[in-house]
Formats: sequence, structure tokens, C-alpha cells
Amino acid sequence: MSRLYVLKVFVGEDGVGGNPLGVFLDGSEVPVGERQRIAADLGFSETVFVEDAERGILRIFTPGTELPFAGHPLVGTAWLLAIEGFEVPTLHPPAGEVPVRFAGGLTFISGRPEWAPQFEHFKLDSPAEVDEIEGPPDGHDLAGVWAWEDEAAARVRVRVFAPRVGVDEAEATGAHAVRLASLLGREITIGQGEGSLILAEPQRDGTVEIGGRTELVEVRDY
Repeated sequence: MSRLYVLKVFVGEDGVGGNPLGVFLDGSEVPVGERQRIAADLGFSETVFVEDAERGILRIFTPGTELPFAGHPLVGTAWLLAIEGFEVPTLHPPAGEVPVRFAGGLTFISGRPEWAPQFEHFKLDSPAEVDEIEGPPDGHDLAGVWAWEDEAAARVRVRVFAPRVGVDEAEATGAHAVRLASLLGREITIGQGEGSLILAEPQRDGTVEIGGRTELVEVRDY
């Protein structure tokens, strides 16, 4: 039996939104061959298996596949490791080294855009149009739909559809935020889902830093 931590990542104002995340801090004790089944059974957009908490080594699974890099799992796991006494400066998913920092009650990680899935980007004319769509445009199975809420203030409304990896629509998608901030070449604040909030900023080294607020929902045996 393993200990499952359930978090909400990229929680918005007044505690609204946040993408659920499952984390097994004792992930090294979960057989590799069982991890995909467990992720599908839990049904979160991602589940993390931490293989070495002191070194920040981990693997990430959606209900349908393993990912080398994903935003909200890394932000959430960095936050959880810190509150459990493992404030590691760098996480190590399969994609590579992911720097971590904490500021103002928020957790930030940095990743390279090319590590993220290759989302198709669809720019619409207004946030209302983004909210009105009923699914991914033109049948795309990995798509981010966005519009400026306030271009001068760099506020963006986003929805992300990822049936390719077993996620019909994500509440908050850090990997897409990395791609979108890199595409726009500027710091942005993303409103996604029911109220999730993601901060994203391109860095001089070509990475993009993303961050937000994480909350613990529950801890249970699995």
C-alpha cells in the first residue's frame, strides 16, 4: 500500500480552480509496470511517482501515457517536497534538469519549450469565443485555444484539449503555458479552466519559468 497525496496546482483567486494532481512520494516502491495502470485508475490529468525525494528524481504519467516533462506536476511536486522537508533546488524528470524556486507563497519551475508536447495554437478574437467552443478545433487532439483578455496587461484566457494523452480538457496546463509564453515572447498571466491562474515568463537562456499556487487536498492510502 502506498501513500497518495492529492494536490491542486495553479489555484486561482479565492481558491478557485487548480488542476488536481496525484503524487506518490514513495514512488520507487511502486513497480514501474504498474504505474500507467494506476494513473489511469486515478484519472488525474497527471500522476507523479517520486523515485528519489532527496534528489528530486521523478516520472510523470497521464491516464494514457508517460510524459518526459509537464508543468503542473512539476510545480506541485516541488511544493510538496518542500513542505515535506525536501526543498530540492532542481527536479529531474526524464526530460532534464528543472530548476525550482519559491517566492511570495508561489512555486516556480523552468523548462524548455521543446520539452513540452507540440500543441497546436489557436488564437481567437475574444475570451468569450474561447469559452464558447465545445472541443478542440478541427478535431486536433493536442490543442491550446487562447485569446487576449487584456493585451496591454498581458492577461490571456486559455483552454487546452489533449485527448492524445488521455486528457479531454485540462483545468490548468503548465506545459502549454511554457509553449505559449515562448511563442508570444513575453511574460503573461494565464487564466484557464474554472479559475486557475498560471504565471509564465520567458528567460534569457531560452527556458520559460512558470509558477502558481498549490494546495493540499488530501492524503490517503492507495
